[in-house]
Amino acid sequence: MSELTPWARARRAAREAAGPLPVVQVPLPVSVGAVLAAPLVATTPLPPFDVAAMDGWAVAGPGPWTVVGELLAGQVLDHLIDGAAVAIATGTALPEGADAVLRREHGLLEAGGVHGSQLWVGDPVRGLTAPHPGYVEPGSDIRPRGAECAAGEHLLEAGGVVTPAVAGMAAAAGYDTLPVVRPPDVAILVLGDELLQRGPARDGRVRDALGPMVPGWIAWLGGRAFPPVHVPDTLEALLEALEDANADLILTTGSTAAGPADHLHTALNRLGAHWVVDGVSVRPGTPMLLATLPDGRHVLGLPGNPLAAVSAILTLAAPLVAALRGEVGADEARIEQAVLTVDVTPHPEHVRLLPVSRRRGALGVEATPTLHAGPAMLRGISLADGVAVIPPGTGARGTGVAVLPLP
Repeated sequence: MSELTPWARARRAAREAAGPLPVVQVPLPVSVGAVLAAPLVATTPLPPFDVAAMDGWAVAGPGPWTVVGELLAGQVLDHLIDGAAVAIATGTALPEGADAVLRREHGLLEAGGVHGSQLWVGDPVRGLTAPHPGYVEPGSDIRPRGAECAAGEHLLEAGGVVTPAVAGMAAAAGYDTLPVVRPPDVAILVLGDELLQRGPARDGRVRDALGPMVPGWIAWLGGRAFPPVHVPDTLEALLEALEDANADLILTTGSTAAGPADHLHTALNRLGAHWVVDGVSVRPGTPMLLATLPDGRHVLGLPGNPLAAVSAILTLAAPLVAALRGEVGADEARIEQAVLTVDVTPHPEHVRLLPVSRRRGALGVEATPTLHAGPAMLRGISLADGVAVIPPGTGARGTGVAVLPLP
């Protein structure tokens, strides 16, 4: 391992190691979670015509009105003459000539059916007419054409994440597909002959915790994780797995140190990789690494201890995936500030990443370390909602710290 990279510099290097992936045109449901690659421009006014904002009756001119029919959503009536009314559902196009919508709860029909009945303004429950039973304020309960936007109006600029609401708005605005930055495909190689894929630990072997955990972290960051592949602890097997991984980012678990079965450095050097980060001045997770293969694929080595692996995900994977997704500044925007509620033992030389739980207190957001936060432990971080960044030599109670959010 070369000289350790300072933590903040390592995050910046990961962010600068990649640019956005190509733009693809995808159906609206598929676009959710991806980054919009072009402005969203309305192809039609919204609403595209005057529509009823409430269930009731579209009325024309002064009342009382003669009910001449019923309009359901999707139906159209060309014209409504003065003195006439038509029952109408919310969202239905108003006929020409309609002045207002009289809400159902404000309409009083005379006995004798619906069609051909006389309609007044009143209280249908008590059967009483209003003081002015033939008057409805013009424009009442109508959503006029273009109230939300005009055709050609910019609804969203490029660069934001497509949420379910954005997909719905795009559909309303006339889109069937959206141009988005293709989310990165992520291969996961689980290294370690001592790892079991099912059942409890036995016979000196332990259960693989990273294989089940890492895909969820990648999904949270906005990547598309392939099912984990377990790779034997040999250099030849690792070289073959790295060469075969058809992904934008390859995550490996373990093999980042210099033990007899740690072949990742040798494999990457043999493949001609460019080293971006080889060790970070952080605890836990010091031996994390990031390299780029000659064909442009990125390899991110997670340490084998679970909390150290999470440290590497937050330190290197988060900014790298954000860069591949085209999210400008998104990773930094997720960082929040909090105040430590207790004294924390700092590391004299390295940044310390510490699982914390947060709550709002008298001094703002307070961060309290969780128990069981050793490098090989997941119990503490499973109870945490953030990871505090403790600079070297600091950590006194009341100290302000940056907090990286957790899924």
